Amino acid sequence: GTVGQGGTLEKDVVLAVAKELATQLETAPGMRPVLIRNGDYFLELRRRVELAREYQADLFISIHADAYPGSSRINGSSVYMLSQSGASSEAAQWLADKENSADLLGGISLNDKDELLASVLINLSQAGTLEASALVGNSVLKALKTVGSNHFASIQQANFMVLRSPEIPSILIETSFLSNPDDEKKLNDPEYRWQIAQAILVGIREYFA
Repeated sequence: GTVGQGGTLEKDVVLAVAKELATQLETAPGMRPVLIRNGDYFLELRRRVELAREYQADLFISIHADAYPGSSRINGSSVYMLSQSGASSEAAQWLADKENSADLLGGISLNDKDELLASVLINLSQAGTLEASALVGNSVLKALKTVGSNHFASIQQANFMVLRSPEIPSILIETSFLSNPDDEKKLNDPEYRWQIAQAILVGIREYFA
């Protein structure tokens, strides 16, 4: 991941934010957080999505700290959801992958469906997932603005691998810019990380409500 000008490692501060968020979620009624990783080790991107499916997650959140090479002034938080092109390429992979086709959604098998019906089922599932991702993403982005500035005023779309689950609403959060010295300093402050986690929690609660 990114390394700040002061030597801060992205993998350390975003894990700290994730752990803080998990702690806050544990006290929220009706919610159970699951950390995809809880230490300093690497998990393949697709494996992260697979774990979310194995835990039957209702929401997947990937937490990062952004960087902008050549500029130390750009700051603020951003939220991303999967792009339509990413959804289309993932749908094609699901149709071609016999392992995936055995358990698309809620135990529904695609093995006994013709290709057209299977494609319709996947597209319906993805359409609902993308709509939900947009809802939660906008709620989180609005809440993050109470902590600091937003780099983008609206939720962004990108083809991130970790957002590709067909049936789990998924967002990627860029908490701050490690390439900005002020943002880097903030991310090293436990109080600021608490505020970031609190804002994400507010967005999550608004979405589920």
